[in-house]
Amino acid sequence: MIQFHQFHVIVFFSCISLSIMITPLTKTEKEAVAKLKAKLNEIKTAANVPAHYALWEIELAQDSVDPKLDVLLVKFLRARDLDLSKASQMLIDSLIWRKDFGTDHLLDEIIDESVLGKVSYVYKTDKEGRPVCYNFYGDIDQEKVFGDVEKFIRWRVQVMERGVQLIDFVNTDSMVVIHDYNNASLFGRTQNAKAATKVIIKIMQDNYPEFLSVKYFVNVPSWGSIIFKLIRPLLSEATTKKFVVCSNNDVHPELTKTIDNQNLPIVYQEPGTNNPTITL
Repeated sequence: MIQFHQFHVIVFFSCISLSIMITPLTKTEKEAVAKLKAKLNEIKTAANVPAHYALWEIELAQDSVDPKLDVLLVKFLRARDLDLSKASQMLIDSLIWRKDFGTDHLLDEIIDESVLGKVSYVYKTDKEGRPVCYNFYGDIDQEKVFGDVEKFIRWRVQVMERGVQLIDFVNTDSMVVIHDYNNASLFGRTQNAKAATKVIIKIMQDNYPEFLSVKYFVNVPSWGSIIFKLIRPLLSEATTKKFVVCSNNDVHPELTKTIDNQNLPIVYQEPGTNNPTITL
């Protein structure tokens, strides 16, 4: 079982920037998007990607009038407090990473799901049509899950890309994430687990800005709730209001505020629900 100490504090609070549905752009943001769009040719050249490169099936074209591009670009700007230079560099670095990592072709890559498929997956949507990503941190065999660090990292990024594929950048621009700590241990984590987690956190922070709408922490042990209360004063209100921490008895009532019961994996559904789906 994986520990909460150190790593889970990081996972708890080192989140991608948060948003709720598609927030209309302010006048200042529209101006910033226009300036970033005007630099797209320069950005693509710096990243050494094709002139007609498309990120998440949205072409990065300076003369584009596609509103989806505005939604995409403002993510990078918001992640850098509308600083044009920093947002441009973030986009350049992300495009370079995608090329080096092979991210654009990752969905075609076959990765053994026999173990990893039960650790992290995207399943259906919430009531607002946002995809939901489930991650399990308890009851896992660390040697099997993290034995091959590179394989785990590619799997976790593939899961993220699957989630982004379900975002239309018109009605939705973010996803819901659920972290399940059922039977998670306070101690004992392998070096591979630490290494993989460190890389994944950086990848998500650097390359998937503003993709998280709300994060649920479910089946949190009593010691986890205590840690949350201790650290909460150190976090901004904007961040903490996006977190929902659930004890064992609160999981179903809390999740169904956002996700219809029939759209939950069976492990979270009410007994007797006639909906054959993912089990763990």
